[in-house]
Amino acid sequence: MKIAMLGLGKMGGNMSARLIRNGVSVVGYDNNQSLVEELVNTENLIGATSVEDTLSKLDGQKIIWMMLPAGEITENQINELIPLLSPGDIIIDGGNSNYKHSVKRGKILEEHEIGFMDCGTSGGVWGLDNGYCLMVGATTEVAKAVEPVLRALAVTPQTGWLHAGPVGSGHFTKMIHNGIEYGMMESFAEGLELLKGKEEFNLDIAQITELWRHGSVVRSWLLDLTAEALKADQTMDEIAPYVADSGEGRWTVVESIEQGIPCPVLTLALQVRFRSQEKQKGYGYKVLSTMRNAFGGHLMKKKG
Repeated sequence: MKIAMLGLGKMGGNMSARLIRNGVSVVGYDNNQSLVEELVNTENLIGATSVEDTLSKLDGQKIIWMMLPAGEITENQINELIPLLSPGDIIIDGGNSNYKHSVKRGKILEEHEIGFMDCGTSGGVWGLDNGYCLMVGATTEVAKAVEPVLRALAVTPQTGWLHAGPVGSGHFTKMIHNGIEYGMMESFAEGLELLKGKEEFNLDIAQITELWRHGSVVRSWLLDLTAEALKADQTMDEIAPYVADSGEGRWTVVESIEQGIPCPVLTLALQVRFRSQEKQKGYGYKVLSTMRNAFGGHLMKKKG
């Protein structure tokens, strides 16, 4: 099987590598040709020099997976692809797009008889080795056509992927997933700040988080990543107490308002991130920033 991958950054590049290692041929393109060349040399990617060149190297039904920034860039790329594709071809948006945009794009592509799948992708920089968690929205026909790709990317061929429902449901599920993630991260950050604040006990935060990984009810991958980070740097003196928010948390809170379903923990976790972006100081914010870097490779703001 052969597919195209548009966008070869830290997610698209790793996903391409995992696909190739699991027997799926990938034609890859990125505006940064050095990323293309690196994967050609290290992973046997079929390199392309443009979108048109990418499509020319696909046979039969064309499947194009996009790992691009949400919003205008994704929108423009889909619009560019439409006249280049034929009925029955498929576009997959694996980025963090707003599910409402995915529903709209699905309807537009349906008018052109082009299939569409919105895929919420979790796993961050660890997905290459561990596999990804994939939440997809599509028609049954599109999901069936893309299933071999999902099986190759997921944790195992049987686990780590789900056809959640119609177009839009994949990104909707991922949005809620990320909202929950905000709340989990905030609770760890606040708890660890309380531990550090009890100065008379002189607690070793790295040892405590390592302890919690074994048998505790709060054990989780987030805790694993936090414990590993604290082993290397418990003081976090060089990390600024600034935590970015990338959109999904905001959309989750808006959704709670639109549905009239109270989500106080998720809402407050988002508000705390807003607070960190002001001149507030705090160890908990450093922990939050470290967690985001550990699972997603998100940049940490350093002091100065």
